[in-house]
Amino acid sequence: MAFWRKRSIVDPDHGDLLARQLRAALTRRDWPTAAGMLSGVRHPDDRDFYLDICSEIDNLQDWIDEWIAAEPGSTLPLLVKGVHGVSWAWEARGGGRASETSHEQFKEFHRRLKTAEDCLDEVVERDPDDTEAWAALVTSARGRRVNREEAERRFGNVVKRHPAHRTAHEQMLQYLCGKWFGSDEEMWEFARAAPLPHLITVAYLETWIEHGREALDNDETRAELRATAQRVDAYPGHRDPGWDTVENVLAFTFCLADDYAAAAERFRRIGDRATDWPWFHLKGGADKQFKLFRTVAFKSAG
Repeated sequence: MAFWRKRSIVDPDHGDLLARQLRAALTRRDWPTAAGMLSGVRHPDDRDFYLDICSEIDNLQDWIDEWIAAEPGSTLPLLVKGVHGVSWAWEARGGGRASETSHEQFKEFHRRLKTAEDCLDEVVERDPDDTEAWAALVTSARGRRVNREEAERRFGNVVKRHPAHRTAHEQMLQYLCGKWFGSDEEMWEFARAAPLPHLITVAYLETWIEHGREALDNDETRAELRATAQRVDAYPGHRDPGWDTVENVLAFTFCLADDYAAAAERFRRIGDRATDWPWFHLKGGADKQFKLFRTVAFKSAG
């Protein structure tokens, strides 16, 4: 087989060596090595990135209790189990709308999500300053269908410790979408008030999902996206190892808005650092769609 012709440019580890090593350690169930790696990560956004790597490990729930039993005084294995459990729950649910999801899928989804939240609740009870546990609880808030007050409490416990937590903001925006528990107006108000300028592009992505590409095909949107890109470039905050997703969502939304000149500039910055999100929203897979739109952008931009 000509592997060189089928090489994927979507790297789940974002080219990060520690992420690759962490994934390898957890895949072989070497939790002492994984624990040492995670214990050395301090910044909340970095910790969130590496915990997201943990959330992608196949069959982790089969053995994670061994780590918990071996280190009863540590909240780290509980945190890993909880974060993984949230992703594991959504895996059971699938990516369809509620009307497309079976009773059995929902039942397993809620079972797994409760297990995850039990772990995360124990973490924040034992260590109220664990920002990543609170952030994971923001993500799970939609699945557990918690009320607005509870969702805002969880989000508040993140941002009072790290005001610009990237994932928590992205997940709270999801909660406020019309397809979940908010509205277009609430989503946009949140996005425009947030300290992270790229949330504007995420809101446009959600607008496309709900209302179609024509909702972005206007000069006002293109102008705001270009202004947003400038703000992202000037962003003074921390850029975690997964920041490539921000660049990718900028390229994605420029393409949706038919601004291929601006998209081409983002693709030049990205190079081959494609990310699964947001390209997986398009049929054919993230790798294929990234390459396709990059080609179109470069040709359109001359």
